[in-house]
Amino acid sequence: MNKPMILVVEDDSAVRNLISTTLETHGYKYHTAPTGEAAVLEAASHNPDVVLLDLGLPDMDGVDVIRKIRSWSGMPIIVISARSEDTDKIEALDAGADDYLTKPFSVEELLARLRVTFRRLHGTAAQGDSSVFQNGALKIDYAAGCAFLDGQELHLTPIEYKLLCLLARNAGKVLTHAFITREIWGSSWENDVASLRVFMATLRKKIEKDPSSPLYIQTHVGVGYRMLKV
Repeated sequence: MNKPMILVVEDDSAVRNLISTTLETHGYKYHTAPTGEAAVLEAASHNPDVVLLDLGLPDMDGVDVIRKIRSWSGMPIIVISARSEDTDKIEALDAGADDYLTKPFSVEELLARLRVTFRRLHGTAAQGDSSVFQNGALKIDYAAGCAFLDGQELHLTPIEYKLLCLLARNAGKVLTHAFITREIWGSSWENDVASLRVFMATLRKKIEKDPSSPLYIQTHVGVGYRMLKV
């Protein structure tokens, strides 16, 4: 089985060496790029399985790198940045990043994020064109337009069902408020975000045994929501 290949985009040589050494120690292949321009070229040339991307690059902002890669590829991009404001996270995730890790970070957390990303990738490949999504006791039959929990059909409103399907099709990935509202309502106004919170609360009551300690849908405060792999 081929080892996953990871592109490390980081201009700080100490951080780049730390990540590279960690990857090598755990059996990953990797390429490195110190600039945004080099990152785009490496991504196009080597088609990595995952990109680890710093936002503060010397020649261009990392968000622009995300947009360039997203114009032709859906390869997973995990941002690793010292920028910790919600607005920075939202901008990167809205541009197409799959996850966001804030510096300083532990190598254990980085490896955990990579494992989650690869599980999501392998799950997508295994599902292929399957019309059924299964996650623990939660099942969605896309062809029938129905969802089930513990074998019992869930009585969802059309909006709740659309929300559940959107999260399921992006399981493991943080979806921002703006992304979700655009997908569901076609716009992203403040009242859309308020509506989203209401619908998400009612959806949780139907699929979570304990909505205060959710098993399936995780809230990223100020950012959005993620469907967890059970």
